[in-house]
Amino acid sequence: MLDAITADTGWSATSASAAFSTGLIVSALIGVPTGWLLERYGPRVVMTAGSALAAPCAVLIALAPNIAVFTIGWLLAGLAMAATLYTAAFTAITSWFGAQRLRGITMVTLVGGLSSTVFAPITSFLMDHLTWRETFLVLAGVLAVITIPTHWFGLALPWRPVTRHSSQVDVRSVVRTVRFGGFALGMAVMIFCGFAAAMLIVALSIERGYSRTFGAVLLGLVGVGLVIGRGSYVRLAGRLPVRTRIPVVYICTITAIVLLAVVSGPVGLLAVIATLLGMTRGAGTLLQASFVADMWGTERYGALNGIFSAPMTIGMALAPFGGTAIAEAVGGYSQMMLVLAGIGVITLVAMMLLARGMTEHSSVTSSPG
Repeated sequence: MLDAITADTGWSATSASAAFSTGLIVSALIGVPTGWLLERYGPRVVMTAGSALAAPCAVLIALAPNIAVFTIGWLLAGLAMAATLYTAAFTAITSWFGAQRLRGITMVTLVGGLSSTVFAPITSFLMDHLTWRETFLVLAGVLAVITIPTHWFGLALPWRPVTRHSSQVDVRSVVRTVRFGGFALGMAVMIFCGFAAAMLIVALSIERGYSRTFGAVLLGLVGVGLVIGRGSYVRLAGRLPVRTRIPVVYICTITAIVLLAVVSGPVGLLAVIATLLGMTRGAGTLLQASFVADMWGTERYGALNGIFSAPMTIGMALAPFGGTAIAEAVGGYSQMMLVLAGIGVITLVAMMLLARGMTEHSSVTSSPG
């Protein structure tokens, strides 16, 4: 769709894609107060409001007469994303399902991982018959019709409001610890490395003489790996403590990135490596989603996870630009992969030092009903 937008408007691809990335950064920053709102008012109210905001944001983006309004549309969409995407959903699941939270989070991420599989062909079909603006308007209608009633009627389980005064967990004290900040930053860096490697796998393929189509196939296999990794993580979590899961997941991530850097063929092996990268990213999503509850309990999960997730969302938003900048600085995408792997090694070592003596939280909230 980016090509259609730039061709129709004359806006640069950089400015158009930067508008979307800015929306992601806004969603990261707004995720912090959104966590507090989720704790106080519950996911039914907050996620329905987010859905109600998302639809007009899509309309504003579709009707934007210039890049400034287009960017404003994505900035406002960032507010909606903070209230409706994974972080908000994880808060609801963790608070409602307690000890069974990981299975619920896994199910949501498995379905979410298939979203591009469902909507990419739908969007492509619409683009074949409509302009990009008309396509956005259709998707805005679909968004409103499906998500608003789904959130309002589907999130009707009882909710126990949590406030600063009713909780025994001091959010500020937890956030100020070196371990909280260190792991939030460390996981953000690992997300940056993994996401940059995945997003630039097409550019890497073209650099090596493969077609853009082949690069797109590899990117699609990363998506397949995401689903496999998320489905496998529950079994891993049942066998290993969180401080062991960290090196297992991230060593696999680093290995996949190194292999992308040094292996240029055959195509079957590249397909396996791309799938492995996706698997590690899928497992990493669940590691990060469950980490706050594993370490500090579920009582203030909304507030704590909103803060914990913010740098990770920013890392994801910056990954395509940051990865490209590294590639330009070091002379190619293969070299960029090695730099990302090196950054990953340093980050993992730092996280393992933080993990020394780390113990998991022993209590969880009860399941609903």
